[in-house]
Amino acid sequence: MDALNRIVLKINDIVWGMPLIIFILAVGIYLTVRLGVLQIRHLPKALKFMVKNEEGGDGEVSSFGALCTALSATIGTGNIVGVATAVCSGGPGALFWMWMAAFFGMATKYAEGVLAIKYRTVDENGHVLGGPFYYIERGMGKRWKWLAKLFAFFGVCVGLFSIGTFTQINGITSAVKNFFDPANNYMVSLFGREYSWYVVIAGLLLTVCVALVIIGGIRRIANVTQVIVPFMAITYVVFCLILLVLNYRAIPDAFVQVVQGAFNPRAVTGGVVGSMIVAMQKGVARGIFSNESGLGSAPIAAAAAKTKEPVRQGLVSMTGTFIDTIVICTMTGLTIVLTGAWKFEGLEGVAVTTAAFQQGLPFATSVASFILMICLVFFAFTTILGWDYYSERCLEYLTGGNKKAVSVYRWIYLLAILIGPYMTVSLVWNIADVFNGLMAFPNLIALSVLSGVVIKETKEYFKKIK
Repeated sequence: MDALNRIVLKINDIVWGMPLIIFILAVGIYLTVRLGVLQIRHLPKALKFMVKNEEGGDGEVSSFGALCTALSATIGTGNIVGVATAVCSGGPGALFWMWMAAFFGMATKYAEGVLAIKYRTVDENGHVLGGPFYYIERGMGKRWKWLAKLFAFFGVCVGLFSIGTFTQINGITSAVKNFFDPANNYMVSLFGREYSWYVVIAGLLLTVCVALVIIGGIRRIANVTQVIVPFMAITYVVFCLILLVLNYRAIPDAFVQVVQGAFNPRAVTGGVVGSMIVAMQKGVARGIFSNESGLGSAPIAAAAAKTKEPVRQGLVSMTGTFIDTIVICTMTGLTIVLTGAWKFEGLEGVAVTTAAFQQGLPFATSVASFILMICLVFFAFTTILGWDYYSERCLEYLTGGNKKAVSVYRWIYLLAILIGPYMTVSLVWNIADVFNGLMAFPNLIALSVLSGVVIKETKEYFKKIK
């Protein structure tokens, strides 16, 4: 496992080198400028559209349902565990680069939503299909179908080996184990390592629960996520706000550490974290992992929305990045920085955020751990559901709509969930970063080529509603 982790880490450093970071930020900056900083000017309208469904639109689920499906995939362990790993690896400055990735990523996510509706199609069974593979093929032309296939392949890999399974179930079982068996009293030997019985039981229960939902397809996933996503997001935000209010005097210093650490990490970390490049790499990578802007996943769900206006759905899609990173990841990052939990030795992943909650909340440590465990279970569970839908759509595109292949894939997906708890935290997150980066490349190319379509649709829409 350690040898595999070293290999994956080397690949990760290549994939998430400066070329990809610059590409992601450049696309976001370009779209932000061409759209006239739309993510600020039209954010109030976007938040209004988020909760007000369009009447008479074509699609399978409401705009809010499509957003919740997308949020179910984005609001997950990245908001709790991903932020912790970013800050521990890159210092507090990593949070600043998460903000930068999110701000420009809002324009990227908007463009993805516009193109998803513009180029979506309907199959012979009446299912609405869309996403990067369709706007690459239909928008860029048939000769670019290889790029669409490449995106779909990496999309299946991200769902099966990355965001959809390993990171989520690993985060859930770690949180359950940390709460119920922190002293490792109930251990069992599996695969040459010792694991808590609570890890084994939690993994089995989650696999069964996921199986019961994903069999129902997009409508059942949307129905479940419309209930769970708002509840879990509000619950987590409330407890983060309690922590921040009770420690409000430390907030200004936390912001100073974040901004200073973004450009001079050694001044904040005392030399523990290397350079600005590391802070930027970890911040952008975890930011993309969390909000998925530029990754190309969210437009797969957005395409199913009941709407006739691509721009309207683009605005709704944009709110996903705002909620995920600007709101939730910021709260997590500030709790970790102001409590100093990122500097505690011997902690990684969810244990860092748990330590922050235990330090900052006015409850017994067991209560703080329980709160975080429940939030993480819901966050990760819905992400597993959302990414099953995404990766199934990718596989359908790859196989020409072969339903048998999709049925077999669901069992493989459930098997990956079973395996996830027994992998190390660092290996899981390094694998996730690699496939995220590979999936982003084809989508970013498409967004660059089709940016003119996005600009044209945007101008026509706002001219019409005036």
